[in-house]
Amino acid sequence: MAFTVEQLDHIVLTVANIHATTDFYSEVLGMDIVTFNGRTALKFGDQKINLHQRGHEFKPNACRPTPGSADFCFVTLTPMEEVIEYLDALKVHIEEGPVERTGAVGKLRSLYIRDPDQNLIEISNYL
Repeated sequence: MAFTVEQLDHIVLTVANIHATTDFYSEVLGMDIVTFNGRTALKFGDQKINLHQRGHEFKPNACRPTPGSADFCFVTLTPMEEVIEYLDALKVHIEEGPVERTGAVGKLRSLYIRDPDQNLIEISNYL
């Protein structure tokens, strides 16, 4: 019998420096830093990003854990103009955007930034 995946619970991100990563994701993206079983994660809504320190990954782990290999899209209800003002105030470089993209449930207005490991972060509003 087949099964149906209902939602994404968490992903794992391998990083070069957990402190730099948590500082960025908490300050820039407003995520909460949580710890569990001696590990660190970033929580937002009903999802989280578990962090693995490069070279000290928890088992089992990805076959080729590499900082800087991720590309995420985060959806916000904050109007894009306010997001841009906030990022400008923090001196976070906007690599591209706003541009129109297609998301999982419709059209998006997106901009792109990079985290400390150079992962590509897309911040979007549904149109």
